Amino acid sequence: MKKPLLSGALLALSLGTGYAQSALKPVINQASDAIESKVIAWRRDFHEHPELGNQEFRTANIVAEHLRKLGYEVKEKVAVTGVIGVLKGGKPGPVVALRADMDGLPVTERVDIPFKSKVVTEFNNQKTGVMHACGHDSHVAILMGVAEVLASMQKDLAGTVKLIFQPAEEGVYTGGTFGANRMVEEGALDNPKVDAIFGLHINSQTEVGKIRYRPGATMAAVDQLTIKLKGKQTHGANPWSGVDPIVTASQVVMGLQTIVSRNVDITENPAVVTVGAIHGGIRYNIIPESLEMIGTIRTFGDNQQALVHRRIKEISTNIAESAGAKADVEIGIGYPATVNDPALTDKMIPTLEALAGKENVLLSPVATGAEDFSYFQKKIPGFFFFLGGMAKGKSPYDVAPHHTPDFYLDESGFTLGVKSLSHLVVDYMEMNSKTATASSSSKGKKATK
Repeated sequence: MKKPLLSGALLALSLGTGYAQSALKPVINQASDAIESKVIAWRRDFHEHPELGNQEFRTANIVAEHLRKLGYEVKEKVAVTGVIGVLKGGKPGPVVALRADMDGLPVTERVDIPFKSKVVTEFNNQKTGVMHACGHDSHVAILMGVAEVLASMQKDLAGTVKLIFQPAEEGVYTGGTFGANRMVEEGALDNPKVDAIFGLHINSQTEVGKIRYRPGATMAAVDQLTIKLKGKQTHGANPWSGVDPIVTASQVVMGLQTIVSRNVDITENPAVVTVGAIHGGIRYNIIPESLEMIGTIRTFGDNQQALVHRRIKEISTNIAESAGAKADVEIGIGYPATVNDPALTDKMIPTLEALAGKENVLLSPVATGAEDFSYFQKKIPGFFFFLGGMAKGKSPYDVAPHHTPDFYLDESGFTLGVKSLSHLVVDYMEMNSKTATASSSSKGKKATK
């Protein structure tokens, strides 16, 4: 079957670039189905041997070796452990990037599977297991599958493919810059310069066979909040002799809730201000001098982020002052919002609908989780979507969410991931090569006049 399909693709391509790239789709589908077992085997291997951010040495070595065997130009140790593979197609066209994140999490796995992670490490001075509790193992395996599929039709591709295997999406644990941000800083989108980037994230609470997406703001910007309150220490039996930072902190926490309920226009996008911990005091009958509050902030868009940050500082400092205390507010900037380029999303959704069926490509609400894919989207147009990883017939309310010890994926959804990324590549090349060809032809006609 391979030869007739490939011959058809070559016949179509011989008629000109245009929409001939679509003739590659049957070849992609057949090749993706053929390597399903390999993709699953890769994923199981990575799952059994997870590595934390910037420590993905084993994973990176396997990826680099695979790409080299396929004929990719390979660059290693980008942003510590990142790997970049470049495949130049046989015809001129745009440069399309695909990204997969590689790191695991400090989570001890509870799922009873043959390839269960038994890796143990020390994190924040605590002994813990290491687990792919967010599906990054599947992302790497899927992109390795895409690499193999596209390499098999290299001469028929109208453009260049750049595969980005990125470390430390979950953050860095020893200081330094986040994975995607550092990859951008070290030139991952240059030489050759990338025109557009695509990425997917498997989702344990979306049914296999389905794809979810959202144009524009899709996932939140995430920032870290620290508020240090200083009062005046005194005996717990004589509170009037001091300034109680605990009571003040309680008022600050309640005041912060008004940001979302009274300051943010939630008809446009949600926001989250969460105080996750309060540390202060040492004894039942001592009002402490100071305490520290830490939390997380989730926003969508620069204007909303600026508004929330400003109100946090105003509310905290003014409530503290009214109590006779002092507030020191620090906001650490994390990932920016993940924003799908509206024009690119609009152009590429028909590709996914044709592949998975229109009824299986669903518009999603915004997600208050965060993704450092946003750093790539800050530089070039990008489209990020969610791939179903939940067994058919299951309820999303009954399965484990991401970042938990019971996180589990149905592997039958991986092949749709391989196909979707591959289809997006050839369709994007088709659209942009056609534009380039028409433009060139138009210029040629003017010259002959």
